[in-house]
Order: sequence, then structure tokens, then C-alpha cells
Amino acid sequence: MAEVSGATQQAGPADAREQSKAPVLHVAPSPHTFDSARTTRKMMADVLIALAPVVAVSIYVFKLHAVRQIVICMISALFAEAFFTTLRGKKVTLHDCSAAVTGLILALSLPGTAPWYVGVIGAFVAIGIGKVIFGGLGQNIFNPAMVGRAFVMLAFAGAVGASGYVLKPIQNIGPDGTPVQVADPGDAITQATPMTWGKTVDNKLAAGEKLLPQEEHLPSLGSLFLGTVNGSLGETSALACLIGGLFLLLRGTASWQIPAGVLLAATAIGLPVQIWGHSQMSLGYQLLAGALMFGAFFIATDLVTSPITPKGKFIFGLGVGALVMLFRLLSNYPEGVMFAVLIMNGLTPLINQWTIPTPLGGPAAAPAAEK
Repeated sequence: MAEVSGATQQAGPADAREQSKAPVLHVAPSPHTFDSARTTRKMMADVLIALAPVVAVSIYVFKLHAVRQIVICMISALFAEAFFTTLRGKKVTLHDCSAAVTGLILALSLPGTAPWYVGVIGAFVAIGIGKVIFGGLGQNIFNPAMVGRAFVMLAFAGAVGASGYVLKPIQNIGPDGTPVQVADPGDAITQATPMTWGKTVDNKLAAGEKLLPQEEHLPSLGSLFLGTVNGSLGETSALACLIGGLFLLLRGTASWQIPAGVLLAATAIGLPVQIWGHSQMSLGYQLLAGALMFGAFFIATDLVTSPITPKGKFIFGLGVGALVMLFRLLSNYPEGVMFAVLIMNGLTPLINQWTIPTPLGGPAAAPAAEK
């Protein structure tokens, strides 16, 4: 008995050493990362930093309209997160910054002129229906901000859609001495949005109608690139979206396969359309106007609602880009990023299933049949 006890005592330290070498498993909802030092909070902070150029341009162009919309959406999203989480009897986790990111992206997807209640309702729908109803962060199927945006788009189309942008006419005298109504070139908020403008021109030319003087010249690519045009707060400046998007890619918070797929699919469809002359909007116009750049870098790259494999992410991006162009070209809706992302979010589980990587050494051999 003494010998057994002694052997047990001698084996004790060895057992402790073996236990200390055992792998530590972290069980948590997505987004997942191989670097344990990169928490959800740090990744959400990266997104907030990346959105800083977009926010700066929106404030420069839309002034207090942008500030008001951003403040309303972010405060509403944070309050909704605390409210719905408390209802579920869970600990409020506003410190992970996910609600702040949802509120900011929602605000940047709305026009600055949208009424205050649009941002409040959109934020509550984004958090409550887009995220909490699925179980909270990491378990939602659809991008929460786009769920909120889609709801207010359908419920308050007049305030959020293309008709929400007011083309304030200014009387000018034309070459023949008659008054001509044009938009004030120095005030972006008085102009029609570029995608609405281009869609109107295409529809009129297809119907053989005469264009109005203010419709004859689409906004220049330079104004689309810099952001001195009307539109939702985050979609006007392609330059700001590129700067923030590259920051996310360099930080590893976003995967390059998704924006690459979006832009490649949009180019593959937009270039033949330009060559065949089916639209007055050139390929450069299609890429720089509207929410394509904003959606490619900040919406489609959402870690929770996008595929987890590199091949799946590229397929996801291709699908988003293709759907955006199809909506723009074949529907009466001038934009399509929101619906394209939501549709591809629904296909994400299937894409993950299709793109399961082959294990090292190949798939396991099937068991031999018994004789």
C-alpha cells in the first residue's frame, strides 16, 4: 500500500505538467480569429477608425445634417442594445462597440435629410430584429444595419428613397432667353443623387423623351471620387471609402476577397454595358457612384454574416457585385447594395457548405466493406 502511495506521489507532478500542456479551448460566437489578442472590441474599434474618413467627408458635405443623423442613429443603437439585452436577462455589453458600429453604418447609409424618427426606428429594428432576435452578436444571419435600413426604406420610402432628396431649382436664363431650372452646383444637398440622376436619364432616353437642361450632363467622375455630390452620408466619396477600406484590409479586420469579388463582378457586367451603349453611366460612374464602394468595404465584409473560407468570401463578393449591377440595370430601383448584401447573407450558410476546405492529406478513406 505504501509503494502504491509513493508511486502516486511521484506521478503527481508529472500529471500536473501534462495538464499544464493541455490546449486551452475558447468557446465563443463569431466573429472568430486565430489571434486571441484580437478581440471583438478591437475589431469593432478598427471599423470605427476606418469609417473616420467617411464621417469626415459626410460632415464636410452635409454639415449639421450629417452630425444630427450620426448622433441619432448611434445613440439609438446603443440604447436599443441595452434595452433588448436587458429584456433577455443578459449582461449589457456595450463595451464591445458592436452596437456603435451598427448605428454608425446605419447612419451613413441614410440621407442626412431623413427625419429623426427614421434613424431611431431603423436603429431599434437593426438591433432588435437584425441581431438580438437571433441570439445576439455572432448569431445573426443578416447584416443588422442593412436590416434596419431595409425596414425604413420600405416603411418611409418618401423620406429615405430617391424622392427624399430635394432638387431645389434655381432660375437661370438659357441661351434663348427663357428661364431654365438647374441645381445649385455649390450645394450638394440640392442636387439629385448620382444614381437617381443616371437612372432618370437612361429611362428617358430609352423612352425617346427629351432631357431637361439639368439632366444633360451627369456628375463628373472627379466629383464622385471626392464626394461633392448628393446621396446617403457614406456613399458620396469613393476616396474616403477606399482609404478606410484599405485600413481594414491592412489590419486584417476585413478580407480582401470580398471587396475584390464585388468590384470584379461589377466591372465584368458594367464594361460590356458601356461598350454596347445600353446606359449613359460609364463603368467608372457605376463603380464610383452610389453605395458600391461603401458596401464593398464596410457592409459586405461584416465578419459575422459573410462566409468563413477564402473561396467562399470571393464567391460572396462576386454575388454581391453581380446583384448590385442587375438591380441597377434591370429594375426601377437606382441602387442595389442593400438588397444584394441581404440576399447573399441568406446564402452564406450554403456557401460555407460548398467551400469546406479539403483536410490535410485528403479526405478520410471510406471504411472497407465487410466481407
